[in-house]
Amino acid sequence: MADDNFDSELNRLRPTLLRFAVLQLRDEQAAEDAVQDTLLAAFEGRARFAGRAQLKTWVVAILKNKIVDRIRQRSREAPLPEVGEYACESEEFDALFAADGHWQEPPADWGDPAKALEQGRFYEVLELCMKALPENLARVFLMREILEMETDEICKELAISSSNCWVVLYRARMRLRECLQLRWFGEGAEAE
Repeated sequence: MADDNFDSELNRLRPTLLRFAVLQLRDEQAAEDAVQDTLLAAFEGRARFAGRAQLKTWVVAILKNKIVDRIRQRSREAPLPEVGEYACESEEFDALFAADGHWQEPPADWGDPAKALEQGRFYEVLELCMKALPENLARVFLMREILEMETDEICKELAISSSNCWVVLYRARMRLRECLQLRWFGEGAEAE
């Protein structure tokens, strides 16, 4: 790919990369820095790329590594609070279940999730729901589900126990479920 064409393709991907980075890092300046580092690394590594994969796939993989680096840097600078700080939330979640572990009120039928994913608005709602998560819940969720880091690696990076990690993941998933239920799959979704 010629340098001019490569540059224009990278510039075309920039807004998508920035949205992804902001969602992951929750800090526009850090996201901008991660995207700039990614674009620079992609440009410097363009000879190694040589069309082996889709450009977007390759650049997003670079961005994921830059985001992980920034998360690691942050985790060394400021420790996560312990799960105990979220103790009042556990009562809210416990209220969702009966004594036998079943839902008090089963989740509504979400229809065909594959069709929902095809709709662009779904991603906007998902992004809003992700931004609504407390930073610590979002960080662990994104590391596990978006950046696909192993639980052991997350625990090491954030200096938390595996049981703490699983509790945080559970809480993040429950909050996302509740938010999507209200904003996308629920009755009030059409009003927004």
